[in-house]
Amino acid sequence: MTFKKQSLPERTRDDFPILSEVSSEGQPLIYLDHAATSQKPIQVINSLRHYYNHDNANVHRGAHQLSARATEAFEGAREITANFINASSAKEILFTRNATEAINLVAHSWGGKELKKNDEILLTVMEHHSNLVPWQLIAQQTGCLLRHVGINQQGELDLDDLKEKLNEKTKLISLVHISNTLGCCNPIAEITEIAHKYGALVLVDACQSLAHQTVDVTTLNIDFLAGSSHKLCGPTGIGFLWAREELLESMPPFLGGGEMIEEVFLDSSTWAGLPHKFEAGTPAIGEAIAMGEALKYLKQISLEEIQSWEKLITTYLLQGLESIDGVKILGPPTNSQSGRGALATFYVKNIHANDIAELLDSNGVCIRSGHHCCQPLHRYYGLQATARASLSFTTTINEIDFFLKELNSAITFLKKHS
Repeated sequence: MTFKKQSLPERTRDDFPILSEVSSEGQPLIYLDHAATSQKPIQVINSLRHYYNHDNANVHRGAHQLSARATEAFEGAREITANFINASSAKEILFTRNATEAINLVAHSWGGKELKKNDEILLTVMEHHSNLVPWQLIAQQTGCLLRHVGINQQGELDLDDLKEKLNEKTKLISLVHISNTLGCCNPIAEITEIAHKYGALVLVDACQSLAHQTVDVTTLNIDFLAGSSHKLCGPTGIGFLWAREELLESMPPFLGGGEMIEEVFLDSSTWAGLPHKFEAGTPAIGEAIAMGEALKYLKQISLEEIQSWEKLITTYLLQGLESIDGVKILGPPTNSQSGRGALATFYVKNIHANDIAELLDSNGVCIRSGHHCCQPLHRYYGLQATARASLSFTTTINEIDFFLKELNSAITFLKKHS
């Protein structure tokens, strides 16, 4: 395969200080674990530093200039987030600790109010634990039933199974956009169209898609979306929930305390308007501002260009893995019509994924090993653990070549000494 000049990595790698690190063994660091958490550009790091050096104050509550600047930047980040996903209003963006809290918010606030005994929630077997456990908890509280859509032989969502399980009792379909293990990209717009015919809502876990392609909530016509800053080149400890305004207006608060109230009496309270009704207590102010800076950074690079580059290198990675004897890859093939996320999850029979990851780490290559917070999916395939290499727009062809060479050597060594 012939490649043009690697313009995108060359343009961006210098923005990421950590990519110049070397391993404890003196090897250049090769980071192929972007699906677990993204690295942070200097613009984001400087944004955090600027807030704490110059604008540190609580938001919405102070009359002084520091509070005014902090509030302006904080609410500016909300506007940036709304624009990033084409939300109708910034009021539809709720800041949370992470995407996990965003899903829990929907489960407990919307689900606790709307779900009744024998109502059904439709999930999939490929879901991250953060989109399984909250629904298990709310099912125990409400008596609603959880049903799970399977996977076809291509390693993609079985749409026929989804259509068969969707019925008048289904109140919500909650599913991942891009699987963090299979890499498949689920046809969200098609699923939403089907779901709405039955009166069911749709929640999308977009953690693995937001940093890699344009995600437009209006075009997808979904009802809820969860996102996480630390997978978007932003800081940890901040995420967001988007939901249609009329849904948020009808939902009760998730947490109680300061900021989310209008008036408080000794025996009752009234709630603030959106989005503050759902943001109890002092928020992660600096982190929200820095997440906004991260979204601006991704927009400036161009999500279309990011997707184009990552499609190229993902195909190259998958073809390289397929050429290594004994490597089995999960998920759809490279020519999948639905598209593929910028990652490859694989295993080698009779070799533990952790052993592969440890040997690669000794040569400066960082990959993920384990169940990737998808234990039910691994049981579905009869596996305890897999290894995963995940890419980003900063990943170079040379890095992939080095990874493939070291992986081949690690497998050869482990086969010989097992």
